[in-house]
Amino acid sequence: MKINNIKHTKHLSPCKISDTICLPDSNVPRIVVIGGGFAGLALVEKLKHKEVQVVLFDKNNFHQFQPLLYQVATSALEPDSIVFPFRKQINGYKNVLFRLAEVEEIQPSSNTIVTNKGIVNYDYLVLATGTTTNFFGMESVEANSLGMKDIRDSLNIRHMMLQNLEQAAITCDEDERDALTNFVIVGGGPAGVEMAGALAEFCKYILPKDYPEYPSSIMNIYLIEAIDKLLSTMSDKASSKTLKYLKDLNVKILFNESVSDYDGSQVTTKSGKTILAKNLIWTAGVKGQFPKGIDEKHVVKGNRIKTDSYLKVEGYKNIFAIGDIASIITDDTPRGHPQVAQTAIQQGKYLGDKLLEIIKNKPIKPFKYKDKGSLATVGKRRAVADLGRFKFAGYFAWLLWSVVHLMSISGFRNRLMVGFNWAVSYFTYEKSNRVIIRNFKPKPPVNHTKK
Repeated sequence: MKINNIKHTKHLSPCKISDTICLPDSNVPRIVVIGGGFAGLALVEKLKHKEVQVVLFDKNNFHQFQPLLYQVATSALEPDSIVFPFRKQINGYKNVLFRLAEVEEIQPSSNTIVTNKGIVNYDYLVLATGTTTNFFGMESVEANSLGMKDIRDSLNIRHMMLQNLEQAAITCDEDERDALTNFVIVGGGPAGVEMAGALAEFCKYILPKDYPEYPSSIMNIYLIEAIDKLLSTMSDKASSKTLKYLKDLNVKILFNESVSDYDGSQVTTKSGKTILAKNLIWTAGVKGQFPKGIDEKHVVKGNRIKTDSYLKVEGYKNIFAIGDIASIITDDTPRGHPQVAQTAIQQGKYLGDKLLEIIKNKPIKPFKYKDKGSLATVGKRRAVADLGRFKFAGYFAWLLWSVVHLMSISGFRNRLMVGFNWAVSYFTYEKSNRVIIRNFKPKPPVNHTKK
């Protein structure tokens, strides 16, 4: 039997006429949140089941646990163990919606945002767009190196590393082999230190087994830091211990140095030193990223948005900023709060509570940041901890670092996967994720700095 001309129509809830992205109409205030990082998700969690409509926009459909990106890059973890779908996260939150779109412009005069998929109105707007890698205007470095800000960056680093090690086993040219097996990390903050430690452990424990044809000294790891101290935001004890741990792992550390040029094969520093390397990982700085539409007079150093003590963007009555993008400048915080996860989470939770009070025209208290301490790891049983006046290093610091990070990952399955991988690695140093799933294709070498 043949049936023709039957159409099945699936209906969503009625949409506002002014929206070109379909969203259910609502009689409660609409809060649009741009960015699903630590700050954005903390805000959403606070607003769930409340008398507001929350719409979360992100260019990805997942949240990523950035503190462990370096472990994906060095094959210690698979990418799906540190990412979590937004729709899974908000499952059961009847007042929260997710839309996959990239916000291109904010139009404060009409209370709308323009995305690559359409236009949406808001009653309140929260910017939680985070940061991107800051190459400080060095086009050659930006074109030829890799940052480590999202899961794609980590996978690019992993595939670059594995492909270059394989190519080094093929080439007969000694200079080419040196460049393929030299790794340069720029930036001595937590990301750079942890990446250097992970690569050093790979070199010490994995390379001899997987590449027995290589001499043990073939893989060199350089860490370049512009000042005379690693982990500059932590204590002197943490810095000196970290330096010792890295030296024990044979990491070559260049203090008071900065990169002036990189052509894809050779790193040049400002003092004139050169290093042959086809692997340059840039962790030396970040800058804020947000859609156009915010008046430039409210943008401060680091491309951050200046807010008042209530996280409201100066000059706007219903636009807020939280997380790495926000900068509350006071006598106590002349440079704004630290751009770390705990700041973002605290600001997200604070604003989630205070927005409900703002909507009800209730007085609110200003945001107060509580520093819960800092942790960094250099490898197995090597970590440093600054917890107020308690500062310690070694096994217990590493154990604390592991527990804190494990419990902060979204999803029980993800925590289970990460915990299992760490347990196997602890006893064997084995990293079974050393597979090249897709070829990494570097950009054609570019040199804009040298004339």
